[in-house]
Amino acid sequence: MTDKELREIKRRFRPNKNTIFSVKGCLVNEKGEIVKLFEQPMSSCTEDESEQLLAIMKKTLSGGMGTNLINLEYTPQQVMESEEHKLLMALKNTKLNEEQPIITLFEKIAESTHLDGSYIILIAGDNYDVYTKAKDGEFAEDSSEVFSYFVCCVCPVKPLKAGLSYRPSDSAIKAIDEHIMISKPEIGFMFPCFDDRATNIYNVLYYTKDIANIHPAFIKNVFNADMPMSAPEQKDNFDSCLRESLEGECDFQVVRSVHDQISEMIQEHKDTKQEEPLKLSKSKLKTVLEYCGVDEEKVEKFGEKFEEQFGSNAELEPKSIVDTKKFEVSMADVSIKVNPERTDLVSTQIINGVKYIMICVNDAVEVNGVKIDI
Repeated sequence: MTDKELREIKRRFRPNKNTIFSVKGCLVNEKGEIVKLFEQPMSSCTEDESEQLLAIMKKTLSGGMGTNLINLEYTPQQVMESEEHKLLMALKNTKLNEEQPIITLFEKIAESTHLDGSYIILIAGDNYDVYTKAKDGEFAEDSSEVFSYFVCCVCPVKPLKAGLSYRPSDSAIKAIDEHIMISKPEIGFMFPCFDDRATNIYNVLYYTKDIANIHPAFIKNVFNADMPMSAPEQKDNFDSCLRESLEGECDFQVVRSVHDQISEMIQEHKDTKQEEPLKLSKSKLKTVLEYCGVDEEKVEKFGEKFEEQFGSNAELEPKSIVDTKKFEVSMADVSIKVNPERTDLVSTQIINGVKYIMICVNDAVEVNGVKIDI
């Protein structure tokens, strides 16, 4: 899915913009046991309640593609034979109107999801009439397809003890019973995907709040799809490729140049409003290294290391390996944060055999908030 297609679906999660009639769910205790099944009709919610409930579901479609949001792909054979994919299709085709597929999904999630404390699983389905947009900006009178999909999320809950509460609307203090507060989703997914503004049953859009923990047990038990590489793993493996292929020439200048080049590619892709997401293949990264002045032999060695770590046809998410908003120079006892647009202020130098990180000072300098003289 592209960012544009994702935004199109996210706009559905507003009152009166969707066909979600109810949200179904269950409460799972700290032991991983389903203790309560429930259904929340949207018609019984106030406008504020429906907005908050939809906002929780919508959160499952938030974050960066390739970091918080990961495309899980099924092979044609898995689509034909996989029990996990058959369950997803049963949920889609029954429009969440049959209880057994929902219970089976909840059980699979409960078996493989262990959070700190209890949590709630929520699931809701929507039918979206997809209208074709003409060149003049007008939509066709008839929809070209009805995109039927559902969103599922796992939300930790926080117990709130019984006590007294002040209600401004009543100008009164009221007693409240013990209850639980639903937090933002920790894990979730949408099925099927909305690719080229059409149904793609070969892909699941998977969400994880913590990009360093993609919850492999959840992915294995619920989807049985190929395990993706998390953003931190991509970053670590890319860094390893760079260090091992450049050997003694992996210096400050090269690393800074790689950061700047990829940052520029990300910005250019954003400025030109290209619909297809930017991906970094082995060939693109080799071109970046060539531009940064790395010699041909080491560029080829990088290509070999890349294949070992990711595979020959792998494509990396740029934001997984470069943080455009951060540039940091660190060692065991010192950490220096630099504006990514002013990396030119930093350099390295050897003076009398001692290695130094040099910072050009052309502005006021503060230490713990105190302006100092140099």
